[in-house]
Amino acid sequence: MNKADITPDFVARLIAEQFPEWADLPVTPVAVDGHDNTTLRLGDEMSVRLPSADGYMAQVEKEQRWLPALASELPLPIPQPLAKGEPTPAFRRPWSIYRWLEGETASHRRVSDLERFAIDLAGFLAALYRIDPTGGPRPGMHNFFRGGDLATYDGETRDAIDALGDEVDGPAATATWETARAARWDGAPVWIHGDVFASNLLVDEEGRLAAVIDFGCTGIGDPACDLTIAWTFLEGESREAFRTGLALDEATWARARGWALWKALIMLERFSLGSPREQAHHRQVITNVLAEHARMPASRNAGIRRRDRSTLKS
Repeated sequence: MNKADITPDFVARLIAEQFPEWADLPVTPVAVDGHDNTTLRLGDEMSVRLPSADGYMAQVEKEQRWLPALASELPLPIPQPLAKGEPTPAFRRPWSIYRWLEGETASHRRVSDLERFAIDLAGFLAALYRIDPTGGPRPGMHNFFRGGDLATYDGETRDAIDALGDEVDGPAATATWETARAARWDGAPVWIHGDVFASNLLVDEEGRLAAVIDFGCTGIGDPACDLTIAWTFLEGESREAFRTGLALDEATWARARGWALWKALIMLERFSLGSPREQAHHRQVITNVLAEHARMPASRNAGIRRRDRSTLKS
């Protein structure tokens, strides 16, 4: 079943079949929906989340298993599973019902104080990284290797640089990517969100960070993939406030630039017919990442690469 087929009427029938106690509640679209899953509102206090393709099914059991454990250790609300829907002949994937979280998707228009927002987000992630990772799911297909080695996307990144040609500064992009690849993670794994984008952050009426949603890419591993929002949403003083709020070394930030660069490159290359606004956004992310890399002393970049080679020999 395709995402377009997961309509409110269809989901209402699933609810009636498996959860008749909620059959009289309306099922309505949400203002901002994701790609991996279809999310709809169930009454006033619940939401329904259904995988939009078979490749996202593993996320259901993972969220059901781990979100309750994570929630008690975090300073902001996250999705709370209330029930798990079972596959049926009509919809052959598991699915979830969650408690509804109030808030609007973060945007520059809605966030009144971007620096305060950055500090709050850094505090949330710092708390996430302190949670005991024992038994947590390691990077894999369930989260598209978020928290894993950037080498997973090496060929994809280099192909995108070549395909984009003069649209990007190829030598600078390659140098930034190679530095990121060299800055290998040798720390203990930590819990990661895996998809820290503005679309997964909710703000209240005052523009303060109110909740963090969509843990489909969660797992344990390298936290660098969570830091891309430094270039995709934050800027100037807010970017520095975010960085200061997280006690992470320069190698982690180098890898984070690699994650941000990879995503912006493939989005620009694969979806070149997207809206001019989206294209401009991806180009700006690339520009920001390359500029930050260029400001780093060459000796520090070389040191990251040398350290990586010595680590690989040990």
